[in-house]
Amino acid sequence: MKKLVKIIGILLIAAILIVGGYVAYLFASYSRIEDNLALEISGELKQTLSIGEPHTAVTWNLGFGAYSDDYSFFMDGGTESWALSKDAVYANIGGAMETLQSLNADLMLLQEVDLDATRSYHVDETMLVRESFPEYASVFAQNYDSAFLFYPLTQPHGASKAGQMTLSNSAIEAALRRSLPVETGVMKFFDLDRCYSVTQIPTENGRMLCLYNLHLSAYTSDGTIATEQLEMLLADMESEYAAGNYVIAGGDFNKDLPGNSPEIFGVSGDDYTWAQPLPKEMIPQGFALVDSVDPDHPVPSCRNADQPYTPGQTFVLTVDGFIVSDNVQVHSASVIDAGFAYSDHNPVIMEFSLAEQP
Repeated sequence: MKKLVKIIGILLIAAILIVGGYVAYLFASYSRIEDNLALEISGELKQTLSIGEPHTAVTWNLGFGAYSDDYSFFMDGGTESWALSKDAVYANIGGAMETLQSLNADLMLLQEVDLDATRSYHVDETMLVRESFPEYASVFAQNYDSAFLFYPLTQPHGASKAGQMTLSNSAIEAALRRSLPVETGVMKFFDLDRCYSVTQIPTENGRMLCLYNLHLSAYTSDGTIATEQLEMLLADMESEYAAGNYVIAGGDFNKDLPGNSPEIFGVSGDDYTWAQPLPKEMIPQGFALVDSVDPDHPVPSCRNADQPYTPGQTFVLTVDGFIVSDNVQVHSASVIDAGFAYSDHNPVIMEFSLAEQP
């Protein structure tokens, strides 16, 4: 009996040391990427954006190449912590790129693009995107460089480097990464090091189109964080607008943009509280949220990934879209029904033109 007690004691001490060591590793390895970081521009183009002519912009969260329609994710209540296979990553990114090529947009804002991550079998998805659009200029803003997450125990989520990509078929003059407010407690290890990028695209009248690519927080224990993120973003956009520039912000807001998605799409959201309505009263004068919901044929931009996608049963909503300044004239906007075949998001496309400036 004494020997058994001794063995149990040794095992208990070992477990405490392992857990304590891992927690110490998480805290010691945690650091935020610096704010106001100039981003490298790939591709040298000379063409400027025309004034008064139609252009298109598309935003799409690629879900790190994992979310085929039969995929569920552990942080949403599903089962998987990695993509189903390395081949699945290539298939999903490849399918998404084919869809984007068919849309032939002038500007593309992509989120959850993995650079080097356990969850996506270390496939460099930024390379796959650039290879698909060699004629575009692009920038990559890293918003995630996590320590190794040893959970779930059966298939640890691992370490991840990921971010947002912006592509343009016109010249890019400069791009900047801005660090958003995030939680400071233990929850910081379970969320992205959130950021947005600002890409400056010259126009033919000498002004800039300031293109914001964003991915705001969804799961926060402190509800003020999401508000602070939106406040920072909108204040930055206001300053560019006041300087006489054109402003478009697009991406994954992780907010219910129409404000009544359960009513629109006919699936109850009572069990899903992560996506609250966007507080439209925060949008400053001179800016507008672009409505991409067709009342006759509404298409959601996002599905909850607690289960494989089942139309009419899976909780769906629209969290992806655009906010534009009033010198950007929006002609149309819609969610493309890709059936969640390659991501837990569908792409959102907007046609617009830039107004003459005095």
